[in-house]
Amino acid sequence: MVSRSLTALPVYNEVEHVMPVLDEVVRYSREVLVVDDGSADGTSDLLAGRSDIHRIVHPRNLGYGAALRTAFDFAVAGDYDVLVTIDCDGQHEPQRIPQFIEASRDADIVSGSRYLERFPGDSRPPEARRRINRIVTEEINRLLALNLTDAFCGFKAYRVSALAQFDIRDPGYAMPLELWVQAARLGLRIVELPVPLIYLDESRSFGGSLDDAETRLAVYRDVLRRSLAASEALLSEGKTGEGTP
Repeated sequence: MVSRSLTALPVYNEVEHVMPVLDEVVRYSREVLVVDDGSADGTSDLLAGRSDIHRIVHPRNLGYGAALRTAFDFAVAGDYDVLVTIDCDGQHEPQRIPQFIEASRDADIVSGSRYLERFPGDSRPPEARRRINRIVTEEINRLLALNLTDAFCGFKAYRVSALAQFDIRDPGYAMPLELWVQAARLGLRIVELPVPLIYLDESRSFGGSLDDAETRLAVYRDVLRRSLAASEALLSEGKTGEGTP
């Protein structure tokens, strides 16, 4: 039986979205953590005024992966049973949080998928993002013998006992690739839940060189290659891991 769950949101410069999103999240999660990844647009001031959340502030922008790693560490240290992660840009529906928690009873990772099934009113994603997601998801499935349909959805639930086995290093948007490689090596139980495909602002950028689609794909492939090499090294040492009970 799940006794304690936590919902965590990585946040960076989300002054327009953070309050309405949090108002919804707290309706469906008794404990909420916001990792403010060095926001400089007034987001931090808004968060400081809330007494109904846990808050961790990075002194500077460290990256999406780094913010999630902070949330992982908080969940492990706090001895939670389940950690739900949800983005703060309005692309995920907080009312689905209980479904993710329930699904985690029989899985180590419950991953949202925007492509598992269609919902009325689904957005059309920017073509470059859809293409890269499809390419990377196919490569992950082929290399790791997984059956994913969406490698990059940030809406997830994790058994915290499984999180404690991860060694996430990538601080940026390629962090999910490390996660999938390590989850496969550890033999974790993975299920996907369908979620609507919502894009509120197609102009949102990754920042820096990652705004170029081909550069972004090359970075993802490089992180995947290095993660696989690290995993193979551990396997050669006999550190395979098993799914959590």
